[in-house]
Amino acid sequence: MRNTPQPSPVALAQALPAQPAQADRLLRELEWKVIRRLDGLLQGDYRTLLRGTGLDLADLREYQPHDDVRHIDWNVTARLSTPHVRVFTEDREMTAWFLLDLSPSISFGPPGHAKRDILTGFVAVLSRLLTRHGNRVGALLYGGASSQAGRGVDAVLPPRSSRAHVLHLLHRLLEPAAPAPASPRAQQGAATELHRLLQAGLANVRRRSAVFVVSDFISAPGWEKPLAQLAQRHDVVAVRLVDPLEMELPDVGLLLLRDAESGEQLQVDTHDAGFRRRFARLAAEREGALRTSLARAGADTLELSTDDDLVDALLRYMDLRQRHVRMPRAAPRSATADAALPAQA
Repeated sequence: MRNTPQPSPVALAQALPAQPAQADRLLRELEWKVIRRLDGLLQGDYRTLLRGTGLDLADLREYQPHDDVRHIDWNVTARLSTPHVRVFTEDREMTAWFLLDLSPSISFGPPGHAKRDILTGFVAVLSRLLTRHGNRVGALLYGGASSQAGRGVDAVLPPRSSRAHVLHLLHRLLEPAAPAPASPRAQQGAATELHRLLQAGLANVRRRSAVFVVSDFISAPGWEKPLAQLAQRHDVVAVRLVDPLEMELPDVGLLLLRDAESGEQLQVDTHDAGFRRRFARLAAEREGALRTSLARAGADTLELSTDDDLVDALLRYMDLRQRHVRMPRAAPRSATADAALPAQA
């Protein structure tokens, strides 16, 4: 059995009614306990890890294998008989979009530390880090009544840069999750269809942006292609929400398992070592297939576990961004829960 994590600011706020005042309280606690801690750990201007869209020509240099061929200066190349590329100074101002999967499976996890709690804390802190330097954040919310009825996303929050906008987003995330149906028949065919969220992202995110797809990726098939299309147009990070119990069951005797989305229930005997081995094997196979699909889509991957520390997770994200800046044309990277922390700049 894993150790029970200590209560977090997110857990404290989730235990209260989702009033606007609670969103403000949660954000203040996160600013004090997480953002101030990050400011002490991250030396230098970490905003340079977030690339904007405004470009000014700074220099010319010889082409290198990792360079974007679209930046080749063909006039200079013709005169010097050697490929040369334009080097740009990038505007730091950027737009970030959060594509948020709030389907019932996101509620899985220990009280106060469920995947939805981790999602809320991550989005709140990263949104505030961005907006306090003048960047804009927007969000698409999926998983409510409209999504379950097959009508696409529940809400589109256009990009804004104010603290009030972050509070509005946080208030939407603190709203109580819709309860799962009492029986499988009550919600037939209502499995999460993550491709609807990604297709909405393709339709709404026009200008090149940083796009964070935050989900546990427990979904019906078909999300891989729209994710790859997003990654071709934007700087995409797939933020995976995971819980250790999804990978390995403890030996606790008879256990009633319930599908959060369909409501289906199944009683299993976790004393059975063979059953636990089969469960772990199938979970490992699904994990491998999921990581392969994310890599093929061309999206960087950051894994957030329900027993994770939010500061450590954000440091892993900064490390992921540093590697992205150094190797802009390299293969997609993954920052898992056991990745080494980045060296301080």
